[in-house]
Amino acid sequence: MKRRPVLFIVIALNLLAVVALAFVYPHLMVSPGPLVKGHEKIATDCFACHAAWRGPSSGQCIGCHAVADVGLKTTKGVPISKGTIMGSFHQELVEQNCIACHSDHQGPKLTKRSRKPFSHGLLKVAVRDACSSCHASPKDKVHRGLKVECSRCHARKAWTPAHFDHALLVKAELDRCDSCHNAPTDRLHRQIKGSCKSCHKTEAWKPATFDHNRYFVLGIC
Repeated sequence: MKRRPVLFIVIALNLLAVVALAFVYPHLMVSPGPLVKGHEKIATDCFACHAAWRGPSSGQCIGCHAVADVGLKTTKGVPISKGTIMGSFHQELVEQNCIACHSDHQGPKLTKRSRKPFSHGLLKVAVRDACSSCHASPKDKVHRGLKVECSRCHARKAWTPAHFDHALLVKAELDRCDSCHNAPTDRLHRQIKGSCKSCHKTEAWKPATFDHNRYFVLGIC
């Protein structure tokens, strides 16, 4: 019976030692992994971002990263090259909750379920359709002739599938089907020269109307 108090004391001392080490060397005892490159210099200063028993908070992030400068300037006020980063959208979020999207640790994310990927729903309503403020316009042959926002064809949840309306094209482009579409190579289409719209409609490729009298003169026997 005398051994039990001794055992409890040993267990209690070990627990106290673990707790003490967690406060003195938190980066070794409780860190879920190495920090991202931008925060390497504070790898041993966990309390620069974390509050004891409460964890990190967006308020601590904003203490170093001014919301108005995120994506535009470094924490030292040096402008970020526009060639290396997209235009900042952080200033247009409905809520400044850095922790909801970001995790500075590259190792196993203990709070992975609490993280959420970027959603256009986080943006203020006034800027949700201003796609070009963050995204560069595609340079492929379909998009180069368009002067409208992406949301006219694409949904915010996913880039594909998309609904394209030929009415978005300028009139001069409507007759130039081959500027976007490859000409069919089957035996029938090889004989036909001209715009696709002589048989097809821009609303749908099928059904199509083919004029035999125009391309095949059928004699009477």
